[in-house]
Amino acid sequence: MRYWPSVWPLVQAQLRRWEVRARAIADPELRELALGKLHGEAFNAEVAATLATLAPTARRQHAVEAIVALELLFDYLDGLTERPPADALREGERLFRAFTDALDPTAERGGDYYREHLGAGDGGYIEELSAAVRGAVARLPGARAIEQSARRSASRCAQAQIRIHAEPRLGARQLEEWAEREAQGTGLQWRELAAGAASSVLAVHALIAAATDARATHEEAVALETAYLSICVLITVLDSLVDDDEDMRAGEPGFIRLYDDRDRLAETLASVAARAVRQASALRHGAHHVMTLAGVVAYYTSAPGASSELARPVAERLQAELAPLIYPTLAVMRAWRLTKRARARPARTGIRAAGEG
Repeated sequence: MRYWPSVWPLVQAQLRRWEVRARAIADPELRELALGKLHGEAFNAEVAATLATLAPTARRQHAVEAIVALELLFDYLDGLTERPPADALREGERLFRAFTDALDPTAERGGDYYREHLGAGDGGYIEELSAAVRGAVARLPGARAIEQSARRSASRCAQAQIRIHAEPRLGARQLEEWAEREAQGTGLQWRELAAGAASSVLAVHALIAAATDARATHEEAVALETAYLSICVLITVLDSLVDDDEDMRAGEPGFIRLYDDRDRLAETLASVAARAVRQASALRHGAHHVMTLAGVVAYYTSAPGASSELARPVAERLQAELAPLIYPTLAVMRAWRLTKRARARPARTGIRAAGEG
């Protein structure tokens, strides 16, 4: 297993690097957000970096540097745009330009990403994350081959994030119109396109990993982009589905709110999963990409929220669609979740006993 000895230490070093930088943010609200994302969502960067195991040893450092910085940038921008200002689209696009600039080799440092959003800004934190991605990708031998697909995936991801976060203020029509245009020629309906686009930071991670291979071609990059758009549909919809009860209690319904006919959701996602398996299987390192897909589905369908009345039929249908491929990963995920619960139980019991005493 190459991840633990050769990738995990690199990921942890990068997370420590960016924690030091986040602590230097002068604005207390932005500093709290950046550190909260680093501490609460480091798992996102750790999982994304599993793709760096595909990189030759000599290029693994640059791949990890780019993947971790891009994931931290994405998660931070996601937090910034969850509470959009009055002009949600314009200000969202200004902020997310840091994300798209990260994949644009012609972009220059000094972008005015904040302007009027949340005061004076973060002292260059998002600019440095963006520049770190751009610099690391530029050192990879296949950077030119993946450039167009990476920029397209980043732009698609940015627009979906901006428009989904703006939906409570501006309504769903602006999201639907954009997604319908983007969906043309993809074989996806507008909701699935929006869902896939919203999580397409994973597509960019996969493209960065592909760029570590000097043999990478433009055609391979397009195939990766297409396959991961399908995989990312499952990430967004399943994430919202298993959190639906919690989101509704908080008065903040998730992406699943956009589905009027939820009775057909299981079949819709099963069709997307089958399509993703076909697409991923045809890629170089296809087995790795198919296991990424299986891992995504196993992670969400083993979550506590997957047993809800709404989520259970979808979880069961997806597990059946991916059987028997998903079984080993599903067993690992279930064991991991049981271990987490067992470790948490003594802590809760101790707190309760202390209170009773």
